[in-house]
This record gives sequence, structure tokens and C-alpha cells, in this order.
Amino acid sequence: MTEIFTGSFTQQEPIPQEGIEAAIAVLNHGRLHRYNVAEGEFSEAALLEQEFAAQTGAKYCVAVASGGYALACSLRAVGVQPGETVLTNAFTLAPVPGAIASIGAKPEFVGVTDELVIDLDDLEAKLGHAKVLMLSHMRGHLCDMDRLMQMCDAADVTVIEDCAHTMGAQWRGVPSGRQGAIGCYSMQTYKHVNSGEGGFLVTDDEEIAARAIILSGSYMLYERHLAAPDPEVFERVKYTTPNVSGRMDNIRAAILRPQLRDLETQVTRWNERYDVVEQGLSDTPGLKLVSRHPNARPVGSSIQFLLLDWSPKAVNAVISRCAARGVELKWFGGAEPAGFTSRYDSWRYTEAERMPASDRILTGIVDMRLPLTFSLDDCALIARIIRAEVGAVWQQHSV
Repeated sequence: MTEIFTGSFTQQEPIPQEGIEAAIAVLNHGRLHRYNVAEGEFSEAALLEQEFAAQTGAKYCVAVASGGYALACSLRAVGVQPGETVLTNAFTLAPVPGAIASIGAKPEFVGVTDELVIDLDDLEAKLGHAKVLMLSHMRGHLCDMDRLMQMCDAADVTVIEDCAHTMGAQWRGVPSGRQGAIGCYSMQTYKHVNSGEGGFLVTDDEEIAARAIILSGSYMLYERHLAAPDPEVFERVKYTTPNVSGRMDNIRAAILRPQLRDLETQVTRWNERYDVVEQGLSDTPGLKLVSRHPNARPVGSSIQFLLLDWSPKAVNAVISRCAARGVELKWFGGAEPAGFTSRYDSWRYTEAERMPASDRILTGIVDMRLPLTFSLDDCALIARIIRAEVGAVWQQHSV
């Protein structure tokens, strides 16, 4: 009998009861705006920032409306000006170059390796083109952060880390997002904690933090933050920093606080699921698994594999055959964007030189979510289905 998977690739776990009760408490008192506090009260948003700063070991944290807002806010906070170039990954999601374009800057793309990380040799060749690198840890893959930071520090290039897929991940035991000047995170539904939308940025730089808080829409209420610089730092920047409002509200903050406290447990659960799928796909003819750097502790909330040098017809056959058996795969090799699978050549608001070596990798990337609603048995079944369908197409098609 042919095995079929009947689960949903988009169904998340429920919000913890503690978060639901905290959100109801906010609704009952009506102080949803983060700066609307009672006498002696700290808002849910301020407490959330304090807790995430402590969790990551950062001095400062700002909670904002989305991960994309955190990226654009970070670019403004480090002083990127319209017309300037910002380096970023060729393999990333649209909000990353979108954040660069949103402030009038120009993305310049850096290649991708078969480990799905930024090509450090290509980066080294391009470091003289920009003062800022927006580094995307796309789909949770961490490059050699020691080499990257040495290169960028030597070139005086500021690193902003896009950690939308690496909240809870580590490099040499240090939380992802703490190597660069700023770490940015997302709390969108498909990320590692879920408030529908939401974002963080963390930093140890007091002026960056002060500018980010004012940019986020604090007006002159910055003393109501708990993970913020001293008031005199704001005095230095408050008259020259625009308000580009993008605050987080107290309902989302209330929902997030218990999820963050449970993040380490969730990381373990994701990695268990990833390991089951990876083991099930190992040694599949025609399929290349993506290796991880030994110094990285990833979060396996999605898995990617490569069908390198396969024809589009053959790749589409794999995707269609898996879909018929209930397994939802995404492909980054399509000529047109589909869902989140756009590529650097899809973003035609900016000019981009072709990168043949990276194009070969991008054309072969197949992606799959691993929500925590999947059991380990589900993951083993999914791996069997993919393995069978890749094998069938491998045998039938001239790839």
C-alpha cells in the first residue's frame, strides 16, 4: 500500500495557556499601547525586551512590529544613507533586500555555497563595495562566523545579522545574532516563537540602541524601556533621529514571553525532527543533503536538500509526486517567484550581476517546513515518501 501523509505543513502548536491568560489580562485592562502604563507598572513589551536581552546576553533590545521592520530600523540606526550599497546574501527571503531598498539603499548580492551559506570568498572580493553587510542566516544555516567577522572587522564593515531562522541557534555556544553589531529576529507565525508578526533587534552599542528606540516610535518616552541606554545617550541623538513608528504592542508581548522561556525545549524538539528526516534521506541517489558547520548549533525548523543539475522537469516531477502523497515541498529554482521562494533575480527593483556558480546551487534547492505539530513518526514517514519519489524520478528521467 502506498503511504500517504495527511498532516498540515502550516499548522502551528497552540499558544501556551500562560500567554493566553496574559493577553486576556492586557485586554481586560485595555492598555495595549506599550507606553500606556499605570503608576509603577512596566509594560509587557518592556518586560519582553528585558527578558530577551538577558536571554541573548545583549545589553539592549528593542521589540518592534516585524522582523522586516527590525532590519530596516537597524540600517537606519547604523547610518546607511539613500544611494549607498549594502551587501547581502543572494540566497535569502524577499524582506532582506526589501529592507535595504525601503530606505533607498542598493543591495549588492553575495554568492551562496552548497552548504547554503554566504560564499566567504565572494564576500571578501566585495567588501570594499559597502560599509554594511546584512547577513542572512537563511533557513538556519550558519557560515563560519569567525572568518566572516575577522574579514568584516578588518574591512571596517558593520555586520547586521538577520536571525529570522536562527532564534535559539548558537555559534560556539553564543546565541546567533551576537556576533555582529546588531541581531534581528522575527516572531512571525512560521518562526521559532509566534505572535503572528513581531520583531526584535539586539545590540551592545548604546547609540545604535537609542536611535533604534526613537526610530521605532518612542517619542520622548524612552525611559519606559528596561533594556535601553541611559537617558544622556538619548540626549545625543533625539533631535537628529526620525520617528518611523513600528512599535510592538502589549498583547503580542504577553503572548511571546512564555514562549521565549520555553525556547530551548523547542529547539531540542525541532532538532529531533530534523535528525529523523535527515537520517531518512541519507544516501538517496541524486539527492545531496546540506552539511552543517561543526561550530554551529542550528534550529531544524525546516530542512533543505539539493537536486543539483536536475532538469526543471525532473524537479517538478519530484515536487508533484510528493504533493500527491501529502508532502509539501518548495523549490527555489523556478523561473517565477512562488510563495516565499523568490531569488535575487526576482527582485527587479535592483540591478544584479549574474552569478553562475550560485545560480547552479539556487536552482537545486528544495525546501520543507518541519512544524512541531509533526511527530517523529510523521517525520520518518515524510522522509520515506521523499526518498521513494526522488528515487523513482531519478530512475525514470535523464536529470
